[in-house]
Amino acid sequence: MRTLLNILKKELLQLKRDPKILPILFIAPAIQLTLLGYAATTDIRRVELAVCDLDRTAASRELVDRFTSSTYFTLTATVDSQEMFTPLLQSGRARVALTIPEGFAAERAAGRPGRVQLVADGADAMSGTIGLGYAAAVLGDASSAAGISPLVDLRPAVLYNPDLVSRNFMIPGILGLIIMIMTTMLTAMAIVRESELGTMEQLLVTPLTPSQLIVGKLIPYALVGFVEVFTVLPVALFWFDVPLRGSLVTLLLLTLPYMLCTLGLGLLISTLARTQQQAMMLSAFVFIMPQMLLSGFAFPIQNMPGIFRVFTYLVPLRYYLIILRGVFLKGVGLAVLWPEVLSLVALGLAILVLARIRFRRQLA
Repeated sequence: MRTLLNILKKELLQLKRDPKILPILFIAPAIQLTLLGYAATTDIRRVELAVCDLDRTAASRELVDRFTSSTYFTLTATVDSQEMFTPLLQSGRARVALTIPEGFAAERAAGRPGRVQLVADGADAMSGTIGLGYAAAVLGDASSAAGISPLVDLRPAVLYNPDLVSRNFMIPGILGLIIMIMTTMLTAMAIVRESELGTMEQLLVTPLTPSQLIVGKLIPYALVGFVEVFTVLPVALFWFDVPLRGSLVTLLLLTLPYMLCTLGLGLLISTLARTQQQAMMLSAFVFIMPQMLLSGFAFPIQNMPGIFRVFTYLVPLRYYLIILRGVFLKGVGLAVLWPEVLSLVALGLAILVLARIRFRRQLA
């Protein structure tokens, strides 16, 4: 135990003496979360709208006013014919095109729903789809105001994120991403740096066992991971107002098996790379980028082809995202999240075993 404590002391002193590491540990994560918190959002406002009003009545103008008075649409063009929509949609000046045909007011006066046409730009699938959803909501409100009852009285209820703020969904994921990047890359580069400087050979002539050396190298960077958590949590909670409905203690405890995976990946990368540049490239493009794409952070897993859905079960970030969003938004704990915790523990142990085997071969 004394030997292990000496290794930990050595690693922490190395971190302290590195003038470049403190800004990376304390400033960079908060900046990353702030930038990504604003950028990584699927909330869309002010969708560009073009209108062709062929009815030119008070009722049609009222409908257009309903669109433009909302925060969802910005009127970018008013045209006299539907043919004029094409260049607007092609150039991106309009994402949604609304056509109000002749006879719209007459249909409304007769108590029948007035028909309109909506055309969306499918090249930008997200803006187009969300724009159509916003338009349907505006048209539904217009029908209710006119006393025209819809065929179905739909009253949806949204649980856990009632305002459907995508930032509440994305920022916990960004927290998991930052922990992965920092712990994986720092661990990999620190061990490779020992080899580059020749100090690894000095450690090998000491009575240290490979297991002691590995544990002594990984624990300081586990502490770094928790520093990242406490650095970015205030930004998430107090700047972006992301609710933490669960227990902070639960969040920290369930972060441990995730760090087991990320630190193991860092150790594995250190056995594959010979220089710090190689370690950085391997971390970014072979391990971190695939996890971002396959974890459900950016793209829904259920929409992926079958073979890619199988690979997602090997991605630690997939399980940690479920844990983060469960604790933050749903307030659940281990009683609900134990399958994800077990998966992370199994993956972490497998990664560490593989990394230790390669580390031993490298030492030999």
